[in-house]
Amino acid sequence: MKTYLIQQKIQPIVNQYAIYEATPEDEPGKMVGFAQQKRFSFKEKFTVYTDESKQAIAFEIQARQAIDFGARYDVFDANGTLLTTVGKDFKSSLLRSTWFVYHPGQEETPAIIAQERNKTLAIVRRIWGFLPYISDIPFFVKYHFDFTETTNQAVVASYEKTTTFRDHYKLTIQENADQFDDPRILIALGVMLDAMQSR
Repeated sequence: MKTYLIQQKIQPIVNQYAIYEATPEDEPGKMVGFAQQKRFSFKEKFTVYTDESKQAIAFEIQARQAIDFGARYDVFDANGTLLTTVGKDFKSSLLRSTWFVYHPGQEETPAIIAQERNKTLAIVRRIWGFLPYISDIPFFVKYHFDFTETTNQAVVASYEKTTTFRDHYKLTIQENADQFDDPRILIALGVMLDAMQSR
């Protein structure tokens, strides 16, 4: 089992995320990624560096199109090799946020479905956003995702919000996630789940 902490850093205009290996006490350990969204880009793009010095790229997330309702995002390593493709299922997400993870070149069927764990809470969040005046108040209730492998319906990872007022998350990858032994694949999804959640 591998555990990572994904923490958004409060910055004007740009989205930034620090990604750490978690210690046994679920505290930030070694930094394994520093993500920054490209400013004023026509298409969404995140460059994830190995650390805050931004000297080396770990991977990049690039949207295929500018309008991202149901858009797909390709994840490339530093050499431009496709690691995975991530896409939001727009129809299912109307009631319960749902994302797909595909193996490279195999986009007919998702390999993993990431979905909000609590269906009732997902519906409440959506109702909250439509209520006059109430919608101006941030929704501070924690909500979580489970990542389920489609071939055997096994939960291979979880993504849990750990703080109420800040966007801090714990990504736990189970040992049975053998098809996704490169953690960058699910870390990329973790970044997307926060950065693009309201889209």
